[in-house]
Amino acid sequence: MAYNIPARETSLPAGVPHTAEIAGGGTNGINGFAHIGYNGPCPPPGKMHHYRFQLFALDSTLTPGDNADAGAIQSAMRGHVVATAELVGTFER
Repeated sequence: MAYNIPARETSLPAGVPHTAEIAGGGTNGINGFAHIGYNGPCPPPGKMHHYRFQLFALDSTLTPGDNADAGAIQSAMRGHVVATAELVGTFER
C-alpha cells in the first residue's frame, strides 16, 4: 500500500525503499506480509496467481495514522475517490 503520492508523479522508480516516506512524495503503508513497502509476488507453487494493482485518484490527502494497513487506508479513502484504474498481472512458480 502506498498513498498520498503527488498527482504530478507519473511513475515510481524500481526499488522504492521499505521506509514510511517515499522520495518525491507519498507514504508506504503496511503490506500483506506485515512490513512497510512492496515485497513483490510470492504465489504458492504450481498455479498461476493474479495480482491486482489498483490506483485511486482522490480529492484530498489521507491521514490514516502511522503504519496504516489496507483497511485503514481504504477507510480514509471513503468519499474521496474521483477516479480509479487497475492493472492485473500474473505470476507463477
